Amino acid sequence: MQARLHLPLWIHPFDHVSSALCAKITAALEQAGLQPDPGGARPSGFGLALVDGVDAAVLERVRSLAAGASVLAIAVGAHPPATADMWALLEAGAFDVLNWTDGAGDAARIQARLERRDALQRLADSPDVRSTLVGASQAWRALVHSVVEVAAFTESPVLITGETGTGKDQVAQLIHRLGGHGDLVVLDCTTLTPELAGSELFGHERGAFTGAANARDGAFALADGGVLFLDEVGELPLPLQAQLLRALQEHTYKRVGSNTWQRSRFRLVCATNRSLEDEVANGRFRADLYHRIAAWRCRTPPLRERSDDVLPLAQHFLALLAGPGAACGFDAAVREYLLLREYPGNVRELRQTVARLWYRHSGPGPITIGDLAPDERPARGAPASWPDIRFESAIRAALDLRIGLARISQAAADIAIQLVLEQEGDNNQRAALRLGVTDRALQIRRKAWAEAH
Repeated sequence: MQARLHLPLWIHPFDHVSSALCAKITAALEQAGLQPDPGGARPSGFGLALVDGVDAAVLERVRSLAAGASVLAIAVGAHPPATADMWALLEAGAFDVLNWTDGAGDAARIQARLERRDALQRLADSPDVRSTLVGASQAWRALVHSVVEVAAFTESPVLITGETGTGKDQVAQLIHRLGGHGDLVVLDCTTLTPELAGSELFGHERGAFTGAANARDGAFALADGGVLFLDEVGELPLPLQAQLLRALQEHTYKRVGSNTWQRSRFRLVCATNRSLEDEVANGRFRADLYHRIAAWRCRTPPLRERSDDVLPLAQHFLALLAGPGAACGFDAAVREYLLLREYPGNVRELRQTVARLWYRHSGPGPITIGDLAPDERPARGAPASWPDIRFESAIRAALDLRIGLARISQAAADIAIQLVLEQEGDNNQRAALRLGVTDRALQIRRKAWAEAH
């Protein structure tokens, strides 16, 4: 008998999906080795959303289910859904959309998608990944899944783009560790001079130029069997870009001063804070080299696009500074300061901010506003800057998706209730006090929300 895939798999049939068809799909999945629970959707684990037609109500429900689970949408209608509807299901949070054709391979296709998703999720939730790429915001988790997938399941070259201080180095290091390769060789392209660039990349022979007293391996030789990380690749001058392209295409190179071709195979990872598309358009970066290094792209979002991660990141950095077993946190005023502060240097600047607080702090207890340096304190009497640019970005994203005012308002209220209940340990009275509503009003709102979901 085929081994069963032990996943917390539930099935949620939408309206117009018959119980007979649901039972048939359940039986086929069990035959394939899965253990589905058709008793109803639970917002965790893995779920199948059986849809027969796509409308606003279906999309809203898929969005709700996908908030806490990995959802695979299964179209069970007589005709495949329109392409626009399939895209809408993905935008609502489903990780894929498959058609149920009543064919022999339907269950196998579903099983393959779930197994792949499960493998990705396990890696993304592993201690190694979580300690390297810290954050739980939607933008950051999407990046983590992309990095895990390219690192563990491909040998593809990777181009990491993003502003300064957004964690491009950490992404490159994680790709190296998850890929199971040899050494990680890092070459900062901003330090390359025209005279020595060839030697840094390809090495040189003894006497190849003034000062070359001994032969030396370059980055290509050192990275053989491992990973070559070209940091700030957008800084490479055009002549060196041509040499690099040829070496990447043919996996061969010559040391400076040598006529012998040598081979090297490695995984290439590049990073840049430039827009290489603009550089190509302006003739400053070769189009053929760009397409060679950008087979897979990962963009590290700036901190302003992942404001939910500010406090978790700050606590992570503080724990690293305090050491194992130390209990230290931030009081409410400092948490507010960290949330409202702007970070032009992104995560790197947040880490430096936390370090300054830590080194000024003394004794037990949380870090307090007195630990802020005088020149970092907000102007006296200055009101909290809210709504801020991060709030405006969230509203702009909703408007771009053509979401109306009523739904934006409803979503903002629901999220506020959910977050404050988490922070107050599900204590309704304290949550209502923080939200500025009565205990009874919050109870009614929670009951209505639960019935709708």
